[in-house]
Amino acid sequence: MNDNGATKRPYIICHMMASVDGRIDCEMTEKIGGDEYYDALAGLDCDSTLSGRVTMQMHYALPGTFEPRDTTPVGHESVHKAAGGGYEIATDTHGRLLWPDRTDDGQPLLVITCEDVPAEYLETLRQKGISWIATGHGHIDLGRAMELLVTDFGVRRLAIVGGGHINGGFLSRGLLDEVSIVIGAGIDGRSGMTAVFDGIDDPDRPVTLLRLTDVRRIGDDSVWLRYAVR
Repeated sequence: MNDNGATKRPYIICHMMASVDGRIDCEMTEKIGGDEYYDALAGLDCDSTLSGRVTMQMHYALPGTFEPRDTTPVGHESVHKAAGGGYEIATDTHGRLLWPDRTDDGQPLLVITCEDVPAEYLETLRQKGISWIATGHGHIDLGRAMELLVTDFGVRRLAIVGGGHINGGFLSRGLLDEVSIVIGAGIDGRSGMTAVFDGIDDPDRPVTLLRLTDVRRIGDDSVWLRYAVR
């Protein structure tokens, strides 16, 4: 359950590196951030991290797209635990990413997908020793997936580490407990670049109020901000 004991899900922190204008393009943030982002992430003491499909395609997945020979969907909630410990978690709604047998950093991989994914995809994951959660029709039921992370995988503190659309998904569903932002000493300014939170289509959605819990200098020129979600 989260740290305040209110719900049966992990304590969830969105942790990002951004420019002064709030952009999170990876090539740009690498130029302004150095090791500050990873030092701050280690300080959050999260046992697992989660990224969206686009981020995972860039950093972990193999080239190409999974092409099933049989498109018969799973059709029901399904959970498979292949390994224990902290996890590198990926959301991949339609089961399109191709995976190595393990991630580069050695943490076991766990894929969250929806129940419409081909059963063949989950069998491929099983053969590679990869854990999965399949929940929700048409889209991932993030709330239910977070419950299963606790009950079936023992995840207690989860860091959402990119990108803007997956961050927006957790925000819009009220699943964030904390926001951790490392502001690097640089400005992006390019039009169309993804922000820390992005992709929420509801123009009438009220602003999410935060409470500042900590601010400190990290590295030479960066600032680490931590907020609790009210």
